Amino acid sequence: MTIKFGMIGGGIMGEALLSRLVSKSIYQPSEILVSEPNQARRSFLAQHYGVGVTGDNRSAACATDVLLLAIKPQIFEIVLSDLADTLSSFPEEIAPVVVSILAGTPLSKLESGFPGWPVIRAMPNTPATVGSGISAITAGTCVQPHHLDFARQILQAVGDVVEVPESMMDAVTGLSGSGPAYVSILIEALTDGGVYAGLPRPIAAKLALQTVLGTATMLHETKMHPAELKDRVTSPGGTTIAGLAQLEKAGFRSALIEAVKAAARRSQELGS
Repeated sequence: MTIKFGMIGGGIMGEALLSRLVSKSIYQPSEILVSEPNQARRSFLAQHYGVGVTGDNRSAACATDVLLLAIKPQIFEIVLSDLADTLSSFPEEIAPVVVSILAGTPLSKLESGFPGWPVIRAMPNTPATVGSGISAITAGTCVQPHHLDFARQILQAVGDVVEVPESMMDAVTGLSGSGPAYVSILIEALTDGGVYAGLPRPIAAKLALQTVLGTATMLHETKMHPAELKDRVTSPGGTTIAGLAQLEKAGFRSALIEAVKAAARRSQELGS
């Protein structure tokens, strides 16, 4: 059967996308070819998902629909060197759309590596591994509407998708790309607070995790503004306002804002 979806790199994020594409029958396993240098990893992907595997990047690049780049940015030039013959001989009019999830790698660099090919830069985040991620995409100069449809279909398999201009991708990295780490610290700190107040750690951890999960679900499903929910649970002279006053005193809001700004700046530095 024709290979429709090629993937270079079989790491955690690549596997997350691969697993959902197969489970949702977006592509049949026989239509997928993954290029991965590690033999043990190739065997694992083939056994668990039934997909084709290879150590040859050129084979994966000959897919008809999509070529997903799921590699570390540091080896991008090495991969391009592997693909040199394929890129020079592959007719541009039938080239697959290249979807890159390389952190901090701008479209200008991606398009210079794949001249004349449609290229889409994407930034997913780690909740994609459980199908609850969000990805931002930005399109290159050769991208047509059907190419965007391919990219959305793939990334929607692991969560939501938003389209942004490339000038916003560093901000996306600082917020949703790095955000899971901020939320993890929040949950850890809530757990420690519960322990300090006298709760056994397992109970404190369960309460903290479910409180964050439940609040996010409620905001998502009701479309309520976070400030409205905050006001609803904050009664005059009550416990919540006492806690909120301490958060304001400690600069909680400012710390999160500065974290996003710092991560966005670092993303910009890495991409320059």
